[in-house]
Amino acid sequence: MDIEAEVQVRASAFELALLANDATRIAGFLTDEWVYVGPDGMVTKSELVEWIASGRLAHHTMEAAGPERTVATSDALLVTCQRVSTGAWEGDPYTADEWISDLWVREGGTWKCAFTQKTPA
Repeated sequence: MDIEAEVQVRASAFELALLANDATRIAGFLTDEWVYVGPDGMVTKSELVEWIASGRLAHHTMEAAGPERTVATSDALLVTCQRVSTGAWEGDPYTADEWISDLWVREGGTWKCAFTQKTPA
């Protein structure tokens, strides 16, 4: 299996964990140093996991809005695509149309997301 296929399997499982709002499973897909960068600044792994565990953030749907673009090295894969998602933040529903880049790295014999950046589409 090539790198793109390996990461696609992990990314699909990660998306299912996000849609289940399962904070423990989500944490297992992220490196300890993972950070999300978006229009409002940075969010750490511990912050994201706490938001989901407490119900402050809930994911409902996620769909690709176009093809993915990947750039691979032997131990890393950068995946960029446009995604549309829905959920709730502090009980208020949201819809997001964003360009998302995820950096996946090999860690401990598996693939984990090390960095995510989102930009409104």
